[in-house]
Amino acid sequence: MGAMINGEKCGICPHACIFTEENPTGRCRVRGLGNPGYGLCTGLSVDPVEKKPLSRFKPGTKVLSTGPNGCNLSCLHCQNWHISQQHWENSRYFTPEELASLAISRSDGIAFTYTEPVIWYEYIMDTAPLVREQGGFTVMVSNGYVNRSPLMDLTGVIDAWNIDLKAFTEEFYREICKGDLQTVKNSIATVAGSGCHLELTWLLIPGLNDSEEEISTAARWIAETAGADTPLHVSRYFPGYRMDIAATPIPLLNRTVELFREHLEDVIPGNI
Repeated sequence: MGAMINGEKCGICPHACIFTEENPTGRCRVRGLGNPGYGLCTGLSVDPVEKKPLSRFKPGTKVLSTGPNGCNLSCLHCQNWHISQQHWENSRYFTPEELASLAISRSDGIAFTYTEPVIWYEYIMDTAPLVREQGGFTVMVSNGYVNRSPLMDLTGVIDAWNIDLKAFTEEFYREICKGDLQTVKNSIATVAGSGCHLELTWLLIPGLNDSEEEISTAARWIAETAGADTPLHVSRYFPGYRMDIAATPIPLLNRTVELFREHLEDVIPGNI
C-alpha cells in the first residue's frame, strides 16, 4: 500500500473507502489520494510507558507519543475528539528518520497513539523499524479496527500493543462507534498469537457496557483467546464529545474489576 490512486479501494479497515477526485479522502480523513496524512503528527509528548496504558511492558521507561489527525471509528464518547474527529491546525510533518531520531533522543521508544494509528499504516511501517534499529522499542495503542493483512504487517514492527475492547456487543460497536465487534475480536486474537506483548483496555460506561452478563462473557472470551494472564485495564469513563452520561461511579468500577477477576488474573483499575 502506497500513495493511493483515483478509484482505488483502501484495504486498511472494513470501511473499504474508495478514493476518487470527488471524494479524495476516506472516513478517517488521513488516508486518501496521495496519502495526505502521511507523517502529519498531531502532538508530541514524552510519557511514562505506563500511561499508554502498558503496565507490564518495560516499566519505568518512557516513550515519545504521537498520532495522526483522524480515526476510522466515530465513538460518541471519544476522549480525543478534537484531533480524531476534527481537523487539527497544529499538525506538523516529520520524516520517518526525523521522528525516529527524536524518539530515541528523548525517550526509550515510540508510541503511536492518541487517535487511531492503524490508518497511519505506511508511515508506521517506515518509522518503526528505524526506531528499533537505534535500540528503541515500538508501541501501538489501537482500537483494533483493522483488516488482518495490514495488522499482520504491523505486528512485525511493533513490540507492544494496547487494544481497546470497548464493549462485547455488536449493538454497541454499531451504534456508539460506527464499527463492528467481530473485527476487533479478530484483531485481538491475531495480536495475541503474534508474539507481541498485548494489554487490553475496557472503558466502563454506566448503562452501556457494564452488565454482569456482558462482563463475564467478555472475560471468558479474553481468557480463552488471549490467555487468562492478559493484562486488562478497566478505566473510568468521563462525559465528553457527544456523550453526557455521568462519570463511572467508583463502586461500579470496583464491582466490574472483581467480575473480570473471576476469569482473568491481571485486572487493573484505571483513570481513577
